Amino acid sequence: MRIIPAIDIIEGKCVRLTKGDYGTKKIYNESPLEVAKEFEANGIQCLHLVDLDGAKSNRIINNKVLEQIATKTNLKIDFGGGLKSDEDARIAFESGANQITGGSIAVKNPDTFIGWLTKYGKDKIILGADCKERKIATNGWLQTSEVDVIDFINEYEEIGVVNTICTDVAKDGMLQGASLDLYLEILSKTSVNLIASGGVANINDLRRLKEIGCEGTIVGKAIYEGNISLKELQEFIS
Repeated sequence: MRIIPAIDIIEGKCVRLTKGDYGTKKIYNESPLEVAKEFEANGIQCLHLVDLDGAKSNRIINNKVLEQIATKTNLKIDFGGGLKSDEDARIAFESGANQITGGSIAVKNPDTFIGWLTKYGKDKIILGADCKERKIATNGWLQTSEVDVIDFINEYEEIGVVNTICTDVAKDGMLQGASLDLYLEILSKTSVNLIASGGVANINDLRRLKEIGCEGTIVGKAIYEGNISLKELQEFIS
């Protein structure tokens, strides 16, 4: 299972939110590049980079941070947050993203999202299936649709999606454990490469997610709050 640390960006700084609430913003480092370099120095190969300003603004904002990390580390970066147009996707890839994640766009403008799959290939595009009480959440989790998360993933899997990030918003930033039951259901009812996100509190959570068959797990606050050390992650990976 891939371990994918998260760097969430607001105003160019590394932050974390709780349950996606922008009012809970906590700044952990003024330099996302510094954080990324520390991850790389400890054996991490992948990074989940989220443009929270972009998610709120419905367009890419922090592409310069992406470009800086992409040019000064060898991390494989998946980038999301506010990607709503072909121009946003182009900027993200030209700025160094290895993959991009589309969530709101897949709900509100599926033709554009499907166009990305066609243009860039299924390995380059990740479906963002973030949910509140099983309903897909959009626009930086500020809005909730009526679409069930399993139906959402199944529909896009039929079209060609192979990679999906799923965050249970109620768990995100809470350090109370991941949504194992939800992930087990997704794994039993779809065939996507599932990347779990949200709620990871300690190294045992990572072991459980690996056991149930997740392809990857995104880890954020547990690292920044010291619940999981980078040394523990190194040992887990090796």
